[in-house]
Amino acid sequence: MGFFDFLKKQDFDAGLARFRAAAGALLLDVRDADEYADGHIPGSVNLPLSSLDTAEITVPEKDRPLFVYCLSGARSAQAVARLQKMGYKNVENNGGIRGYQGEKEGL
Repeated sequence: MGFFDFLKKQDFDAGLARFRAAAGALLLDVRDADEYADGHIPGSVNLPLSSLDTAEITVPEKDRPLFVYCLSGARSAQAVARLQKMGYKNVENNGGIRGYQGEKEGL
């Protein structure tokens, strides 16, 4: 990872393709519940960043592939770091839903 990699725009759709290809993967939306209700990616699970300490209830398997997103990518980056500290081994920041062009549920 280079010094300026954090400036690169994430390809949300490419991350979704990796999520769909990963057996048993879970797509986590770490936005607040009201944001999730306003529109989210079909099949995603809402686990707000403020409730991330309860992740082991939602995802007890520490080796399960997790793909995390939020609105812009900032909260999902924080969530990935916290999940890794909690012992989750296969966690990817998918970035922000702003970059998503597909259908949304909850609208």
